[in-house]
Amino acid sequence: MTFRLRLLVVMLLVVVVSQLVTGGALLRAISQDALEKGDRDLGVGLRVLDQVLDERGRLLQNNVEILANDFGFKSAVATRDTGTLQSVLANHGDRAGADMVLLSDLDGTLLASSHHPQGAAMPFPTLWEQARAAGAAVEVVIDEGKPYEFVLLPVRAPNLIGWVGMGFMIDQALASEIHSLTRLDISFITHRDSGEPGHRVSSRENLDAAASHRLTAELASGRFLQTSAFTKDDRYLTRAKLLQSDAGNQTYAVVQASRESLLGAYRDLQWQLGGVLAVILLFTAALAAWSARSMGRPLSVLADAARNIGRGQNLKSVDVTPHGEIGLLADTLLSMQEDIRQREQTLLHQSRHDRLTGLPNRSSAQEDTEALIRQQTRFSLLRMEILDFRRINDTFGYALGDRVLITLAQRLRDLPPPVRNAYRLGTDEFLLVVEVSACDDHWVESLLTGLSQPIDLNGSPIHPDLLVGEANHPDHGNDVNLLLRRADIALHTASARHQRHQRYLEGQDEEHLRQLTLIRDLQHAVTCDQLHMVYQPKIDASNGEVVEFEALMRWQHPSLGFIPPDEFITLAERSGNIRPLSRWMFQSVCSQLAAWQRQGQRLSVAINLSAADLVDTDLADLLLDHLRHHGLQADQLGLEITESAVMEDATLASHSLNRLRQAGLTISVDDFGTGYSSLAQLKRLPVGELKIDKSFILQLDSEDDDATIVRSTIEMGHSLGLRIVAEGVENAASAALLKEYGCDFLQGYWIARPLPADSVIEWLGGNNPFPLSSMGHAK
Repeated sequence: MTFRLRLLVVMLLVVVVSQLVTGGALLRAISQDALEKGDRDLGVGLRVLDQVLDERGRLLQNNVEILANDFGFKSAVATRDTGTLQSVLANHGDRAGADMVLLSDLDGTLLASSHHPQGAAMPFPTLWEQARAAGAAVEVVIDEGKPYEFVLLPVRAPNLIGWVGMGFMIDQALASEIHSLTRLDISFITHRDSGEPGHRVSSRENLDAAASHRLTAELASGRFLQTSAFTKDDRYLTRAKLLQSDAGNQTYAVVQASRESLLGAYRDLQWQLGGVLAVILLFTAALAAWSARSMGRPLSVLADAARNIGRGQNLKSVDVTPHGEIGLLADTLLSMQEDIRQREQTLLHQSRHDRLTGLPNRSSAQEDTEALIRQQTRFSLLRMEILDFRRINDTFGYALGDRVLITLAQRLRDLPPPVRNAYRLGTDEFLLVVEVSACDDHWVESLLTGLSQPIDLNGSPIHPDLLVGEANHPDHGNDVNLLLRRADIALHTASARHQRHQRYLEGQDEEHLRQLTLIRDLQHAVTCDQLHMVYQPKIDASNGEVVEFEALMRWQHPSLGFIPPDEFITLAERSGNIRPLSRWMFQSVCSQLAAWQRQGQRLSVAINLSAADLVDTDLADLLLDHLRHHGLQADQLGLEITESAVMEDATLASHSLNRLRQAGLTISVDDFGTGYSSLAQLKRLPVGELKIDKSFILQLDSEDDDATIVRSTIEMGHSLGLRIVAEGVENAASAALLKEYGCDFLQGYWIARPLPADSVIEWLGGNNPFPLSSMGHAK
């Protein structure tokens, strides 16, 4: 569809929709107003009926009062002269225009009546009760299915001697009178509960049987049980009012207004609005066609220009009139074209460069390296990382940390050949492309020395230490991603070996893939039952009594076999998977303690906590919940922590450990002597034991330096009130020396290798207490 046609269609649709909405709303409002006016007229008609009935009731009541006060009539009532009474009632009723007259004695027995036999009971007991209670009564009554407005008054001479009443029928004459006053159709319908046809009169002479039947059915359905109700059908608006109801009949007054007469003006207006709408549409069509012709061409030209700009074409001008809004829009398009070009250049630069340092980013590094590979150029990639950059941010803040990055980036940018380009790969990682087949170690050392020159941060000189991983092309690969990965592997190797520079070596890929496999499979080790616990006993050095077992985790990989704990625990800590392993260990150890307890052995077990466990705010609650769940005492579970784990967040670790120590758990520092803390630092923690690292124990009987360190550590620990545990005891001579130095507990292969859980009870049976008689003599 062309633009002109779309413009024409849109303009016509706008006009048609607006006119239809406006006309529809107007017609609906007029229709609703006409129907509401009709409803109000019906209400007026019912009120007029009430007034007419009230007026006729007053007139009838005056006539009855005249009769009741007539002396001759009173005498006839007193003497029970029924002939005279019958004549007087008939004459007076005729003069009053009454359709029914009656006279009863005090007991309600009829003395004379125009419609009932003499001696019969009062036909209107409810009316009679109202008159007796109020002294008089005016009400609509039903006699033989016909409604009457009836007045009943007492006859006194001077005492009450009877009741006299007159009534007129609610009939066609009354309906015609109401119709003449209100111009509304009114009907009086008596409905019988038995379902037989009742009395019906209407001011509408042509009230057909169907309409009468429909009104009667609606009355019978209970729709007009209220005093006044409103309903609608296809031809009339109707209101009905209940005039009287007795045990078997209900009489209604029903007023109606013709919908045809009410909505006549509405239908005339429909045709008028239709004509106006047709004229407007014709005028709009002509105007739209002219507008589409005059506006379509320049807009089409502008649309084509916009599409060409979107495709990247560089337009010099737009072929439209230079004046007015069209000209302004053309100038705007040309200006937008230039803005887009400049923004694309900016975005392209930002997409290929780091915003902070201005160095090319990883994407640029990959593209440039791919180009060198296609040119078959020999080059080296030096992947560089700032050592402990997080500590710089934590100490000096991120703003000063950014200054370090900017300064290093500038130094890298200014490096002379053979450095070709420098890139920033990540937070603290950079990449150098060096145009040599392999970097000389002395050149790399000189490079690092220059880059590590102090950087002044508000008077505090910072010496950034850099680690370098090197990969060479083509020796280490012909793919950019492979070279980057191998440079990264070399960088991690340098970090693990505490070297400043490491070149990629064949086989490191396999080691890296093994680590990735183990990290991936660690997530399934718990759920797939690949983990199990073993238990190594710890004995009292003075008497050989077993005081505790250390729980050690083992992993039997389904394809790689046994995985050393030092390997997979380290990977779990690095990858963030240590917490699921720890929680599995808590459950497994506590469950095993409970199982041994059911076998009659109350044992204690120490478990090792990682740095992630110590900063877990749920640690204390979790361990105490496990103890309660398995019915264990707090002294049956010990905790072993490393110096480095505590020092990562000493405040948070102290909070959890203090709570657990107060609950009764024992806490020991494992591998003491290999970290960077001191006894003075550990004194602030709730520690009860120190475990001297096995590296000092293995050659204790042959290395004098180790003996000196161990003896000094035991003495210092005891001076602080700490118990000392030696792990790695592998011969009797070392055990004897430790006992001589005052070591409290011993643990190692000389006592027992780690035992499966189902072998612990059997081992205890033959080794508790452990025979210390096999100890050698201290030298």
